[in-house]
Amino acid sequence: MKKRKIGKEYIVENLELYSLLLPAMALIFLFDYLPLYGITIAFQDYSPAVPIFSSAAKWVGFKHFINFVNGPYFLRLLGNTLRLSVTQLVFGFGVPICLALVLNDLRARYFKKFVQTASYMPYFISSVVVSGMVLSFINADGVVTKLCNILGYSVKDISMAPEAFTAVYVITNIWKGFGFSSILYLSTLSSIDAEMYSAARIDGATRWQQMLHISLPSIKPVIAIQLILSIGGLLSSNSEMILLLYNSAVYKTADVFGTYVYRYGLLGGKYSFTTAVGLFSNIVNFILVLIANKISRRMLEFSLW
Repeated sequence: MKKRKIGKEYIVENLELYSLLLPAMALIFLFDYLPLYGITIAFQDYSPAVPIFSSAAKWVGFKHFINFVNGPYFLRLLGNTLRLSVTQLVFGFGVPICLALVLNDLRARYFKKFVQTASYMPYFISSVVVSGMVLSFINADGVVTKLCNILGYSVKDISMAPEAFTAVYVITNIWKGFGFSSILYLSTLSSIDAEMYSAARIDGATRWQQMLHISLPSIKPVIAIQLILSIGGLLSSNSEMILLLYNSAVYKTADVFGTYVYRYGLLGGKYSFTTAVGLFSNIVNFILVLIANKISRRMLEFSLW
């Protein structure tokens, strides 16, 4: 098929569509692309009193990257970030898929609406409120702590236990986001031709077989794309939630790249050093996206590009 050339006539013909696209493109340019010039301070000893591109700016090359990689916290930050992100991916990625498949198969309309509303609601609750609720459950006088003691586990304060932070973080993220994440899969499932299910029932297929051979293959492209994006964010764990849940007692297992950048960059004023840390994690994430996309294209025949 011959590609149509985009010329003046084509643009005039589709001017209304381009005008709808223009505001979104302007916002992306202003808030996503224009601020990228600030990345240059990762290669400087930046001071707020000196403009970034002035002749007085002190360029230091890869000094901050080298100091970070050779620093005492690099391995801990890398290990914590990967552990939290991979655990979240392993235990949380499939939950919205399972919910979507179950809801798609439900025939009780009112019960289905209730389950959807109940599962979507946590997503719209502020992370501050959610983290406050979780901390009240797991502190020394919390419901979860008391329940653990009743069951025979000697627990004083779960929020102060470094070994428990991974479970607290993963469970909180799954509970908050699994319902909303299932919307994408449900919308794909709703587009499946109902005659396919009717034909399967006539052939004697059970609900499990219909789910396995019709529903699941239909959302396979969406699963592949979501998995690629999730793998590409392995070094970008939910820093906002971690900041709200953690404390100095659990830094050993809870401190990640995002929280480190917040403490040393925004609070400590080490702007150049933490910009280098953020740039390093983003570059690694980009490489992971490329690798995951290539593997998905070869194994599943679906990819982002």
